Amino acid sequence: MTTKTMPGEPIEGTNSTRMFNSDLIEWFSRIHPATIFVAWLPVIAWALFRSRAHYALPFFSIAGYVAIGTLTWTLAEYVLHRWIFHWTNETKTGKRIHFLLHGVHHDFPNDKDRLVMPLPTSVPLAAIFYGLFALAMGHAAAHPFFAGFALGYLAYDGTHYYVHHFRPTTRIGKYLRKHHMIHHHADSEGGFGVSSPLWDLVFNTMPKKRGKEA
Repeated sequence: MTTKTMPGEPIEGTNSTRMFNSDLIEWFSRIHPATIFVAWLPVIAWALFRSRAHYALPFFSIAGYVAIGTLTWTLAEYVLHRWIFHWTNETKTGKRIHFLLHGVHHDFPNDKDRLVMPLPTSVPLAAIFYGLFALAMGHAAAHPFFAGFALGYLAYDGTHYYVHHFRPTTRIGKYLRKHHMIHHHADSEGGFGVSSPLWDLVFNTMPKKRGKEA
């Protein structure tokens, strides 16, 4: 009888591990990278359509809210990565939480099924963020703002998958891959931006090359 791999142990012949003992929960923890685009692009399109058709926002206002929403995502990406994903605690529970949030990615960075956020995680988070936006600025503005925020999220997850599984040929792509690989292999205390180094520059956390990058 084959012994089931325990969470955190390498699965033989793969770049992966189990996160959960439950096969059902384990299945939901994995996601094909295309799934997020299939799921969220229609939501973004609906939010933009409703911004114009229901709330009658001018096109330039919609474009402005989308741009600001996308910029806001880059800050959210930085904050989540730096202070939530890299939160550590040496207790057994703390270590388990860190493993589930982000430690598994640093232990198995090329696991193709865990480079984008699973829908059971992203959907509740999106609902929370939209609720906060609606409370802060009203539903009319929240629609295009959320659309931009979600576009930023897709850029983040898409970039994250791309730099781990492809060799970029463009100058920007090469830079983003190098920026992220230094974070993984040389300086995990820097390089918290994935889709953009903007907030690493603002908060002086640009990663330092101290070892192998890839």
